[in-house]
Amino acid sequence: MKNHIKHAKITRLDIGNFHKNEYSILGTPCGNIKKLAFDIISNLSTDYKIGYVDADHKSANENAHNSNCALEYGASLEYIDKINFHRFDTSQSLNEYDYRQHFSSQDLVLVNGNHFKAKKQIIVIDPKKPLEKKLEKLTNVALVLLIDDETTIPDYLKGIVENLPVLSIDETGSITQFIANQLTTNFAPLKGLVLAGGKSTRMNRDKGKIDYHGKEQRLYMNDLLSGLTSESYLSIRPDQSEELSEDVKTIEDVYSGLGPYGAILSAFQKDPNAAWLVTACDQPFLNENTLKYLISKRNPSKLATAFYNSETDFPEPLITIWEPRAYSRMLYFLSLGYSCPRKVLINSDIELVRLENEQVLKNANTPEEFDKISMSLKF
Repeated sequence: MKNHIKHAKITRLDIGNFHKNEYSILGTPCGNIKKLAFDIISNLSTDYKIGYVDADHKSANENAHNSNCALEYGASLEYIDKINFHRFDTSQSLNEYDYRQHFSSQDLVLVNGNHFKAKKQIIVIDPKKPLEKKLEKLTNVALVLLIDDETTIPDYLKGIVENLPVLSIDETGSITQFIANQLTTNFAPLKGLVLAGGKSTRMNRDKGKIDYHGKEQRLYMNDLLSGLTSESYLSIRPDQSEELSEDVKTIEDVYSGLGPYGAILSAFQKDPNAAWLVTACDQPFLNENTLKYLISKRNPSKLATAFYNSETDFPEPLITIWEPRAYSRMLYFLSLGYSCPRKVLINSDIELVRLENEQVLKNANTPEEFDKISMSLKF
């Protein structure tokens, strides 16, 4: 008898307790940890969004009394506009899934390792706070820091930190550069997705099969993306799979009736750790140089990188790089009853790219538009 599989086997996001890129700092008193974390944040905040996790040693009642907050009177959630920043306070307990949701918009999370665990660790060799009793927290040490005149690494750590970089805790510039290099290395790989699963009711024939450039447009676009990304896929309906040769990689739409929105979600379900360069199959003017330009403007710190379309005065969602953080955002919008990728872009933090020639954004949805575009391509 085969083993019963209770849950669907899908690819999970590569993530820690709070974020994909998280570092706990431990091995020294909290004051040193906070100072180092704030120095790193100050140095990197121009280019990255950074979260910080710590614990307050004051009691909840004392904090509530001092701030005269609604939690003291029985509220479970309070929002305060602090003018320079926004704050949510909650009396409800949080777990790792809640943490991940709250920090999903960040590029990096620094954690006070004296109170919380993280996927990677930066340890400080400090006689005031030995790590001998915290070895279970040292699961993936990335960097070793020496404090004051300390130069000796304890014997119990030597097997853990062998061949790791070692810096002084005062070398904040070098520490910051180390983390910045790690963030650059950890950018999500870019994959391609050609939306070819529409029914083309206005065109009266499959738009993906139209030949503008010597082959089916869906295959032409797939070839373009294959040369610019780590791998490219055609997004298709299940009934289209028999039309394509085995060497064409496909992703069948598992979100029925949601059009491009469902196709993008299906790609993220296949690989939530990738960024997806999404194009439609009915954009005959779209070319390699335009796609290279979009890739050159990619900002992994944003939810997406998209072209501005002056004709609609909105971002163009179907020539867009969607970062991994867009997956949960799109699912959230779907839970609210929205299935428009443009609405997600409009209401999210994105990189908007302007084009000198917006003709590449034009598509052909009707026989009349097809005739007009075909004539333009001849000249």
